[in-house]
Amino acid sequence: MTLSPTGFLRIGASDLEYRFTGPAPDAAPTIVMLHEGLGSAALWGDFPEKLQAATGTGVFVYSRAGYGASSPAKLPRPLDYMHREAEEVLPKLLDAIGFRRGLLLGHSDGASIAAIYAGSRQDHRVRGVAMIAPHFIVEDVSVKSIAEIGTAYETTDLKAKLARWHKDVDNAFYGWNRAWLDPRFRDWDISEYLAYIRVPVALIQGEKDQYGTLRQVEIAREECYCPVDVTVIPGAGHSPHREAAGATLEAIVEFVNAVFRVDEGSQVRAA
Repeated sequence: MTLSPTGFLRIGASDLEYRFTGPAPDAAPTIVMLHEGLGSAALWGDFPEKLQAATGTGVFVYSRAGYGASSPAKLPRPLDYMHREAEEVLPKLLDAIGFRRGLLLGHSDGASIAAIYAGSRQDHRVRGVAMIAPHFIVEDVSVKSIAEIGTAYETTDLKAKLARWHKDVDNAFYGWNRAWLDPRFRDWDISEYLAYIRVPVALIQGEKDQYGTLRQVEIAREECYCPVDVTVIPGAGHSPHREAAGATLEAIVEFVNAVFRVDEGSQVRAA
């Protein structure tokens, strides 16, 4: 298919909104970006365009069902919703966009989805995985912060702020918040997938991440057999691509260039 700058893809029973910038997947590598638990295609801001300009790749971002302008998700979300996204939705999406070779770049829930995908199948099109603030296990600090943001959603203007980014903001928020706060979710653990990732991995973690500690990085170093490049961003919290965009962009661009052999400057060689 020919990718427009914006549009919708029908994947299963859902219409998923997307944004695309740069050369088509048959002309250059493609970076597929997977958003956080309250994210959307729009909430990445101009980071995809900056990443495209710095690497010469195509950059594809989309909103999962329940987020942005995509179809709503059925609630309550199943507690294995990230596994389902990685195993059922993402493979169909990559095929639909004509993905030939490239990287997965995920943030928070999106990073966990990328890890599950790369660790559960040998997709030779995926040459690397970059993860911003990933979760491999559930930590006390994660549950505490998610409970606090649940209170803020009910008592402050947070709902109105999030409504800028989501057509059905309650669907987006409660689908994520209630899954993470379900007592059964404390047993969620995807660290076993890390040992099966066979491509280079980059981890970008904010030093002051309020949703996870450096234990997540330690788990990746312990479990991965593949090369693991770690960048800790001083002073940044859970969203370093927004809080310290320059340092985060630099780390990802270095990783992309290391994976795809640089011709000149920061331009990636086309396929």
